[in-house]
Amino acid sequence: MIYIIDAILAIKPNIGVTVKNEDIDNIVWDDANDIISKEDILAKKTELETAYDNNKYQRDRAVEYPSVKDQLDKIYHEGIDEWKKLIKVTKDKYPKE
Repeated sequence: MIYIIDAILAIKPNIGVTVKNEDIDNIVWDDANDIISKEDILAKKTELETAYDNNKYQRDRAVEYPSVKDQLDKIYHEGIDEWKKLIKVTKDKYPKE
């Protein structure tokens, strides 16, 4: 889930701001010169949500891949082609969309 604060910080990383109850109408800015429009915040939030949703396959793969240690061990003992076969199972299960 992408929060309003995530969108604000994506626009301006070092801004001083508080978002109360995840309410776009309840934002307290530390400096009035730093105010970001609601439209810009919501547009950035949508952009971040889309990027997050589009990368679901990466999160799914990361959970299923063997550890780096196990992958390196596979390469050392069985070679790169066997490692590729091992990894391909997960890549095929969670393809890029």
